[in-house]
Amino acid sequence: MADFSFDIVSKADRMEVDNAVNQAIRELANRFDFKNTNAAIELTGEKIKISADTEERCKAAFEVLKDKWVRRELSLKQLDTSDPLLSGKTYSQNAVIKEGISSENAKKVTKLIRDQGPKSAKSQIQGDELRVSSKSKDDLQAVMALVKGADFDFAVQFTNFR
Repeated sequence: MADFSFDIVSKADRMEVDNAVNQAIRELANRFDFKNTNAAIELTGEKIKISADTEERCKAAFEVLKDKWVRRELSLKQLDTSDPLLSGKTYSQNAVIKEGISSENAKKVTKLIRDQGPKSAKSQIQGDELRVSSKSKDDLQAVMALVKGADFDFAVQFTNFR
């Protein structure tokens, strides 16, 4: 009998990221409290830049982005943010979209599966993702529940079910 498997990854859906950023930009343009504050949000590759005239407006614009981010069912753990910094006359705040599981985080997940998961489940680190395999689908579902319940500092998704 063949082994069943799935992959544990940490990736942001680019379409959902674009939608969240575009919705936040539209809300900034329409809200009364952001009029004449030069508040803006820009997405370039993996970086999101938020800028405004004051530090408070910059933080408020980031809160709008976070609200849209969560509504699009993206994890806030995928955003690595900095504090608003004054550059010239405007404050700007940068956020980087984190993707992939680092080797030390992959080792943490592997250790969790080995220590607390079903004995038949085996995990392998493959670059920036993890492959979990077992002869039993029930064991794989138990591993999924275990990983979902664990509080890691990165977002996890499950893909490539076989």
